[in-house]
Amino acid sequence: MTSPAGRFAWEAHADLVVVGGGVAGLTAARTASLRGLKVLTVSKGGPTDTSTQYAQGGIAVVGDLSTDSVDSHVADTCEAGVGLCDEAAVYSVVEAGHEAVAALAALGAVFDRGRDGEVSRTREGGHSTRRIIHAGGDATGAEVQRALNAAGLPVLFGAAAVQVVTNRRGVCGLIVSSPEGLGVIHTPAVLLATGGLGQLYACSTNPPGATADGIALALEAGAAISDLEFVQFHPTVLFTPGGLGRRPLISEAVRGEGAILVDTNGDSVTAGVHLLGDLAPRDVVSRAIAARLRDLGADHVYLDARKLEGFAARFPTITASCLEAGIDPRTQLIPVAPAAHYSCGGVATDVHGRTGVPGLYAAGEVARTGLHGANRLASNSLLEGLVVGERAGIAAAERREVHAEVVNVARRPLPILPREKVQSIMTAHASVVRDGVGLEVARTSLAAADKTVAVTVPELEDVALTLTATALVDVAIARTESRGCHTRTDHPETDSNQRRSTRIKLGRDGALDMLDTFLTGVHR
Repeated sequence: MTSPAGRFAWEAHADLVVVGGGVAGLTAARTASLRGLKVLTVSKGGPTDTSTQYAQGGIAVVGDLSTDSVDSHVADTCEAGVGLCDEAAVYSVVEAGHEAVAALAALGAVFDRGRDGEVSRTREGGHSTRRIIHAGGDATGAEVQRALNAAGLPVLFGAAAVQVVTNRRGVCGLIVSSPEGLGVIHTPAVLLATGGLGQLYACSTNPPGATADGIALALEAGAAISDLEFVQFHPTVLFTPGGLGRRPLISEAVRGEGAILVDTNGDSVTAGVHLLGDLAPRDVVSRAIAARLRDLGADHVYLDARKLEGFAARFPTITASCLEAGIDPRTQLIPVAPAAHYSCGGVATDVHGRTGVPGLYAAGEVARTGLHGANRLASNSLLEGLVVGERAGIAAAERREVHAEVVNVARRPLPILPREKVQSIMTAHASVVRDGVGLEVARTSLAAADKTVAVTVPELEDVALTLTATALVDVAIARTESRGCHTRTDHPETDSNQRRSTRIKLGRDGALDMLDTFLTGVHR
């Protein structure tokens, strides 16, 4: 144990520290501030370096009750989640959607409207009706980010969370690496809203900062991680030869408006695979594409949107991305392939963002509330960020009277491999389709990592990726079935006896410990 005195360049005090500047983090910060809490928000990137910024499709929220209902939205969500959704959590979040969107609109968010003046709604994969509201055609996330940024909440940009410090009463502070040096914030409450883990893979829709930071922070603080094996690969990401890093998304809404998936021979990719065809849940479509690519020895299929009227006006962001790649979607087929998109699992929380560590909360993609199960239903992510972000901001007030002061800090070395090495391992062995042999190769490769006490931001990110990859591979090996986003060629069937969520923690010895799995809520 070492005393923090003289070790930090600066210190501060807050009632709540929010880590992350996307939809969940900023919603929580605003909510807590309105309730009188002193809130500090830290973000390692800039104002738009978030996954929220890149969300295209929209927000799934029940509208006209003559054609839709909360029960219908819940049923669609549970169907997509393949038995691992917590139905009570699903109902809780879905039911709160209308109020959450109204609050966002009150902040100034502008959603697209039809000729009748009503908010426009589209349909995406897995939805039984048109319930997705959108903004700027295909720039919903950018509009959500703009509205929340415009609220004027103070954010310390370029600041990375290093460690959540705890004592016998729970959270007592956060160590932060900032342009002013290493600092400490004395606080009884920390909300993790760090986004996803897309940078585990060579090709992803996530920004470069999506390095699983929140997973590593939570594990080190003693929280449990659940359902990490379920990584959703978006089936239609713009394919370009040699394209790595963040790739432009071709929103599911394009298929919702009538575009169709065809292979290099012009044949349908999803015919006979699912009753919903091209609008089947994402895991189904991604598997269908992966199987077709394997059969044809190809590296991409095509999205045919040439018959869609007004494509450029409805999808301006996608049109710009395609044109930049030399493709005119109005007259040409769009080459697409699956890429890492969303983590359905994460830090285990309730629907108010509470973890098992007093004072530690999580919301947004980094959290596992039970909403998504084994596969997220399209456009439920912004919904969850708004609803659980607000609730976590309210819940943090329960720690207002807790005295928090960082007195001693102990940091332990954690495994580290370079980002490129982790991406190579995970892309080869733990991607859309997996098998036991490949996963064991991945586990052996990851086990060869050295250990370090990370200090710089690149080191922190590499440690987070290495630790998260190791946890993901461990639970993927343990789940000997195919379910939702987790597809194993050596165990192609879904096993009813494994309709349980996995849970993992970091032991005192620094090893990852698999906890007893637990039965999820009833699936209708």
